[in-house]
Amino acid sequence: MNCIVCVACVPDTASVIKIGPDGAIDETGIKWIVSPYDEYALEEALQLTEAKGGEVTVVTYGPDRAEAVLRDCLARGAHKAIHIAGGEGTLGDSFTIAKVLAGAIKDQPYDLILTGFKGVGTDSGQVGQMLAEILDIPHVGNVTTLEVGDNSLVAGREVEGGRETVECPLPALVTCQKGLNEPRYAALKGIMAAKRKPVEKTE
Repeated sequence: MNCIVCVACVPDTASVIKIGPDGAIDETGIKWIVSPYDEYALEEALQLTEAKGGEVTVVTYGPDRAEAVLRDCLARGAHKAIHIAGGEGTLGDSFTIAKVLAGAIKDQPYDLILTGFKGVGTDSGQVGQMLAEILDIPHVGNVTTLEVGDNSLVAGREVEGGRETVECPLPALVTCQKGLNEPRYAALKGIMAAKRKPVEKTE
């Protein structure tokens, strides 16, 4: 079971955001982290590969600071990381971000792609679905339960007035919602190991 997890590098939700004189965010003193909903995607991928074998590859599109986010994912247990450099001018441009991610992912071996259901910051919730459409694979959004078989998956999600269950074939993409699992923290052993793991860089 090979999983690809798309993660976004965002300011810590506890950070105080200030606007600089140029109208952009003043990044002084800001801690950058994995977008919280992407943590559910990463944890689900780790649990799946621990149960079924395979590898977890994390992918991000962003400036140099995004490498620290990939290192965090490697420290939690991801096997590989791909850093697509750039992204400074694409904040909020979901379609461009999806196209860039698709370009990096299309030649990678995968059974399942996981993302957070939205990125903290822009809150658009569009990249995952656009990515699936570009790759021409089925997708299920806002997933809170997930069972993955050899050739298909069954996902559950909250809908107005109840729950919905969706079944689809693999490969597929799911966007993950709070409640799917409880994300793990990186242990010291994982943090030390992550320093030695290579991060593939592309543009």
